[in-house]
Amino acid sequence: MQIIDDIPIWGPPDEGAVSQIKTCAKSADRVALMADHHKGYAVPIGGVVAYRDSISPSGVGFDIACGNKAVLLDMPGAALRANIGEIMDDVWKTISFGVGRRNAERVDHALFNSAAWKCEAAAPLKEMARQQLGTVGSGNHYVDLFTDEEDRVWIGVHFGSRGLGHKIATWFLKKAGAADGMDVEPCVIAAAGDLGEQYIQCMQLGGEYAYAGRDWVCEKVASLLGAPILEEVHNHHNFAWRETHGGEELWVVRKGATPAFPGQKGFVGGTMGETSVILEGVENDEAKYSMYSTVHGAGRVMGRMEAKGKVDKKTGEVKRAGRVTKEMMDGWLQRAKVELRGAGLDESPDCYKRLPEVLAEHGKSIRILHTLTPVGVAMAGADEFDPYKD
Repeated sequence: MQIIDDIPIWGPPDEGAVSQIKTCAKSADRVALMADHHKGYAVPIGGVVAYRDSISPSGVGFDIACGNKAVLLDMPGAALRANIGEIMDDVWKTISFGVGRRNAERVDHALFNSAAWKCEAAAPLKEMARQQLGTVGSGNHYVDLFTDEEDRVWIGVHFGSRGLGHKIATWFLKKAGAADGMDVEPCVIAAAGDLGEQYIQCMQLGGEYAYAGRDWVCEKVASLLGAPILEEVHNHHNFAWRETHGGEELWVVRKGATPAFPGQKGFVGGTMGETSVILEGVENDEAKYSMYSTVHGAGRVMGRMEAKGKVDKKTGEVKRAGRVTKEMMDGWLQRAKVELRGAGLDESPDCYKRLPEVLAEHGKSIRILHTLTPVGVAMAGADEFDPYKD
């Protein structure tokens, strides 16, 4: 960890993200930047921003309650590897990946009885939300199958509140008069005001929705594998929580950052061709600087357009060559022995930092409990653009 202009920063500082967190610090009471940081919209990914009496819709972001869930199954790794092709075909056919998709299986849930649906921002979205519950989306959202150091099988998923969260965020940002763009001041509203109270209610609804979706997908994939779930690890990383730090009550906004209080477990995903981890928070002074937060993934080092280039969709003409080729991505996955369904070049491991190096930056405040090796990975196809991703 290093301190730059009174801001605790983990990992090599990214100039754009550091500039953004400095802007956030002007209106916040405390800020920090995790080791997987990179630029986001107004607030950097990997940013932790805390307010005494305010909340930030742009800090939580468009993908409200995006998060990770991992479940341990009562299944040996040998059984997974023996049928991985057929298993991944079943996952790909059963789970809905892509933009604006409806779940082929309508999912009912108690959250649809919530009073939060009466809020002006959420009321028109209820039926869309019903249809999308349990869909995964695209971009960096996935369903992965892993084995751990004991050769036990885990399911890991990453996605959020889909169109519900995106449309709620858009409504509140517009209502609050938020500036558009990346290098702008974040939208900050009074938590106790009418708009702030409505936002918190809708944000929490998005959180319930995201949890329900990840629960359903994990349970569905476990049923495809015919294996019971033994353990669950579940966290948001685009959310705001009311917490006490240094004796102060604060709204702590974590954008692409995972809560990691002492003993609290989290699932942190690497790239499609590398290991992920189950970790837990550890009490120490560094953890206090981060407001008990850690990374949510490896963190990008290459933009999506930079990775895949630009091609004229009508003519097929290459306008700008990408830095990542199909041969590069396929070669990585072959070496890792990963069975892939979907995904584009902008999700190749070449586009990301190495997760072990990122985690090492937070080594004093986290403990690795399990290392998960990918066996099967499913993501939306290469041509899908997802406005709901984080």
